[in-house]
Amino acid sequence: MEDVVKSTEMTISLEDLGMTKPMTADVSENTESGAAAEGSADVAEEAVEIEIEEEIIEKTEEELAAEQKAIVEKLAKHCEENGPIDPEFFNKYDVNRGLRDADGNGVLTGLTEISDVQSGRPAKGETEHHKGRLFYRGIDINELVGGFVSEKRFGFEEVSYLLLFGVLPTEEQLAEFKKLLGCYRTLPENFVRDVIMKAPSEDMMNSLAKSVLTLYSYDKNPDDTSIENVLRQCLELIALFPVMAVYGYQAYVHKYDGSSLTIHNPQPDLSAAENILYLLRPDSKYTELEARLLDLALVLHAEHGGGNNSTFTCRVVSSSGTDTYSAIAAALGSLKGPKHGGANIKVVKMFEDMKANITDWTSEEEVSDYLRKLLNKQAFDNAGLIYGIGHAVYSLNDPRADIFKRFVENLSIEKGREDEFKLYALVERLAPEIIGQEKRIYKGVSANIDFYSGFVYSMLDLPMQLYTPIFAISRITGWSAHRLEELINSGKIIRPAYNAVGERQAYIPLKDRSSTGKEIIFEEFCTETQNEKQE
Repeated sequence: MEDVVKSTEMTISLEDLGMTKPMTADVSENTESGAAAEGSADVAEEAVEIEIEEEIIEKTEEELAAEQKAIVEKLAKHCEENGPIDPEFFNKYDVNRGLRDADGNGVLTGLTEISDVQSGRPAKGETEHHKGRLFYRGIDINELVGGFVSEKRFGFEEVSYLLLFGVLPTEEQLAEFKKLLGCYRTLPENFVRDVIMKAPSEDMMNSLAKSVLTLYSYDKNPDDTSIENVLRQCLELIALFPVMAVYGYQAYVHKYDGSSLTIHNPQPDLSAAENILYLLRPDSKYTELEARLLDLALVLHAEHGGGNNSTFTCRVVSSSGTDTYSAIAAALGSLKGPKHGGANIKVVKMFEDMKANITDWTSEEEVSDYLRKLLNKQAFDNAGLIYGIGHAVYSLNDPRADIFKRFVENLSIEKGREDEFKLYALVERLAPEIIGQEKRIYKGVSANIDFYSGFVYSMLDLPMQLYTPIFAISRITGWSAHRLEELINSGKIIRPAYNAVGERQAYIPLKDRSSTGKEIIFEEFCTETQNEKQE
């Protein structure tokens, strides 16, 4: 006789694990129709009793999401309860928090020839502050800008050459370099359709990072860290950043705002600044002043020492020996942070709030009153900050802001926004004095590069979502120079020390554990970390 195979669905309840549906397993019973009764006693003796859940309750997605959220909230409380470290420990063990000393200066972690940031802060034994200065490969930024502006040239490509190779290019070398970047400014076939247009991100920095990491798959030799190969990769990224950033934004507005999609091909004979405006605007039209001011913004943001967060991140990751795409994506992740790359957005929003809450933009009294409210956490985001004023390094002045300001006024006149420029200039003049009065400590503060850059971008009709990506389009040059310098000098992997200050606790068997917390069996524990190598 033929065997009859019956399939019974056995349900295993896993509600506590938050699964949408119960896990199932198949149990097969093989019986012979003519001998069903015979041997039943033997079957009964060997059978294992299995409880089968008769009623299957399926949870809705909303119910499941609510349960998962509740679990995460409970676990987050454990993080908050067990995460804090006693602030006194940082003083006890002389920790340079943020890799800064007690005076706020960065601790020395490396050497570079790429740029020199002179803060102007008084040295030990001095009291007088000096003007801040910035040098690219030993050349004062004021001289660099004065050179290409007086000759009515775009400067970003020239500055990129200088930062990467350490010398100013000749006319022939610069032409060759621009031609090479123009050739590299084309994305792989179908990259826009397959990568940028699919699953567009609401955050343009994430979109840019995704594109960078995906380029790894299109590279025939992605992991080769020879200088020639890394230079080729960096030059391609420098050329492609404007294209990927603009296309990422256009994909975003097409999906989320329902806007018409207009994609222009990059022009190899245009500068980076010109290409940004050409690609972004539906009619591809822009004025010479617009392009030159955007070019100036790229020059001023291109490099700022090895200690800024994103550049240091690039060097840290590069020191591990990883590929170029991973190192640059890590730097992008750092720059995305609001404490680093998003400050100009805060400045623009702060001024929007200011304009909505004062009646006379020329009144020193009204503006001063608003600034005091900012510092006293009574206006805007209640953070107690005047955004765009003050810098981690500079005191009396940010040389980049000084340069920018000289050109911003001309654009404000062209755009019919001269009154706004005057408001910015008034805040720049009043803020340092008010900060000194309200904080009762004056160490020197001034407008930084972010103070005017957001205003410039708004006058150029650049969407706010692209403010930080434009920073990245510029800073990719500095990141590339520092990655090459790190690899050429082939130093050790960067690995600072962390002292352990946690309390020792005993291992408790699972059945004996309580939900009240950990059981401590030792007093405060701390060991001085020696130069141990931990892989």
